[in-house]
Amino acid sequence: MQRLKSILVIADPTDGQNVVFERAAGLALRSRAKLTVALLVESPPDADARVAARYSADRCEMRIQEMMAQDNSRRLETLIEPLREAGVEVQNRILWGTPFQEIIRDVLRNRHDLVMMPADGETGLTSALFGSVCVQLMRKCPCPVWAIKLPHRKFYARILAAVDPHPSDRERNALNVKIIELAASLAQVEQSELYIVHTWNPSRTAKLGSRLSRGDMDHMVSDLEQQHSYWLEELLRECSLDNTRHQAHLLQGGAAELIPAMAKKKKVDIIVMGMVCRTGVAGFFIGNTAEKVLRQVDCSVVTIKSDTFVTPVKIDELAPACAA
Repeated sequence: MQRLKSILVIADPTDGQNVVFERAAGLALRSRAKLTVALLVESPPDADARVAARYSADRCEMRIQEMMAQDNSRRLETLIEPLREAGVEVQNRILWGTPFQEIIRDVLRNRHDLVMMPADGETGLTSALFGSVCVQLMRKCPCPVWAIKLPHRKFYARILAAVDPHPSDRERNALNVKIIELAASLAQVEQSELYIVHTWNPSRTAKLGSRLSRGDMDHMVSDLEQQHSYWLEELLRECSLDNTRHQAHLLQGGAAELIPAMAKKKKVDIIVMGMVCRTGVAGFFIGNTAEKVLRQVDCSVVTIKSDTFVTPVKIDELAPACAA
């Protein structure tokens, strides 16, 4: 079973209740993982910018921005100290630059195995949960990304893992195992119930309906369902779930409709799902189905990529992090 070792949490200075920080802190304590709390500042304080700022009105704005970041960092230190006293390895830092790029660079630099952040946006979840930073990370960050809906529940009672097994696709099957293992790890830490959901769609078979009798068509659909059931069972055999309360569900229909419906019906708190490349274009790694699901759900979401994924953010472009 996967154990979290290093968690990067993106702090939100406007969150007076410190919701994301508290969730990450609790997870770090229970997982015995080290924790990094990062503040994001969009304008990087590079040397050229500082020189130019001496002769422009931008200098004052940049200085104010730096002072605010340092002040927020001191506030975070107050929250961090009790964790240090409890034995958690935790540090606080400021990341300057384009938010999603600097987060990914910190992941590459420090080998974090989970990023936790508030779901950004100005309105409700449906229209704004997966705002620009979240979507960019879901597409380009090599480690799992946990976008947390605010406000959140103190305890997560139900977790849904969306999988799509197929015996001829090794990469996809390996990703399915990662999805279940991470979801099961979270379920054990949170003492949650885990729903493992695989959807299958007989629509392609239905296109043959005009050339088949109703009996033959029903028989073909039944065979297809048994096939997908077998694939799901084989996948579950690869995963260690003995200590996890779980149910497996095989649903007939489109994933983009069934996964949100299942999440709503079961009052799911977290969905764990995979992101796969659909075009081969660097930096565009979110599939049509996954994108539709993300836009519909009303809960927090953890996204995972395959081990073969390579982020388009270049490690040789790393800029030094600014330690708080």
